[in-house]
Amino acid sequence: MIIRKLYSFENAHILRSCSSIRCKSAIHGHSYKCEVLLSSNFLDNGDMVYDFGLMKLGIKTIIDSFDHAITINKFDDKEFINDLKKYSPRWVEIPFNPSAEQLSRIFFVLIDRIINLSIFKNNEKEITLNSIIVHETSTGYAQCFREDAFNKSMGEINLFDINFSNEIMKDWEDKEIFDKIRNNKFLEFPKDVR
Repeated sequence: MIIRKLYSFENAHILRSCSSIRCKSAIHGHSYKCEVLLSSNFLDNGDMVYDFGLMKLGIKTIIDSFDHAITINKFDDKEFINDLKKYSPRWVEIPFNPSAEQLSRIFFVLIDRIINLSIFKNNEKEITLNSIIVHETSTGYAQCFREDAFNKSMGEINLFDINFSNEIMKDWEDKEIFDKIRNNKFLEFPKDVR
């Protein structure tokens, strides 16, 4: 069975070296939608694959970190990066162009790690991340499957090459969540969530 949760976030970027002149030469933003599709052949004690309430504790934290932020390619011009960070307290730095394709890959790796590191308390079993869909516009999206997320020809995703600004990290309920994800430390969430 597959379940789907839809998230929304506002984000700005610039896509160097793409074909579209406006996209590669001007900072611009999108109203993104992100779909998280989880699968399992088992149901927990509440007859669910994965309680949507649990998604608020880890998955939503990561996706919401991109909301009202600018996503920066860490290999862009250093002066440009410094100016963006100077004037925007909410930024995420990644090692690629922040295209919908790369965002879907990054979300896949992060959310897959969250699922695999979670200590479940309600008899959840064999939950896997089926795919991530990142809608950049109402008519265009990128869908990432496991083979895409870990395809080195698309660029290797090293979580230590991803950085969140202090302003973003201040919003996290668990201030160490990203360090736990990076360092493969278990994530323990309460059995009962709001």
